[in-house]
Amino acid sequence: MDAVDGGQSQITSLLSAVGTGDAAAAERLWRLVYDELHRIAQSKMAQEGRRGDIQTTVLVQEAYLRLVGNDGAAIPAHRPHFFAAAANAMRQFLVDDARKRGRLKRGAKQTPGELGGALGVFENDPAELLALDEALRKLRERDPQKAEIVQLRFFAGLTIDETAEALGVSSRLVDKEWRFAKAWLKREMA
Repeated sequence: MDAVDGGQSQITSLLSAVGTGDAAAAERLWRLVYDELHRIAQSKMAQEGRRGDIQTTVLVQEAYLRLVGNDGAAIPAHRPHFFAAAANAMRQFLVDDARKRGRLKRGAKQTPGELGGALGVFENDPAELLALDEALRKLRERDPQKAEIVQLRFFAGLTIDETAEALGVSSRLVDKEWRFAKAWLKREMA
């Protein structure tokens, strides 16, 4: 077993312990996952145009608290699901913040960022983050699996293979669904 596999199994063990309310395991888990959560947060901040009003560290802490709060009872039990849930918590925090600050005015000259690569950059426009959140909500209603693939690929930064593993499906299916979901979201946001 190499170091990566050891780290992954250690994370899975700690997630299980945190799920039973083990506060010491929550502290060890924090130290073990912090760097990866920070990388995800940096990516999310870059996608949103890195506003100066929220620091990356605050985003990491908020996501972790949302996941492990309430004694960790609802914490995902496996590493890929944990990081996907953390990315979702970060996204939701940013969406909530944008809404709270009243940054979205329905129909107010929204122009979606280019949905290339991993969906694109939000070009300093929080309204685009909210538009993506709304489009993702519609996609989830239409096709939950495609929405989950977007969640894992875009928000958690998982590869095609990691996403396939997390969902228990083939990499080929994930690739096909990912391409469809990107095109659908681009059209929906346009």
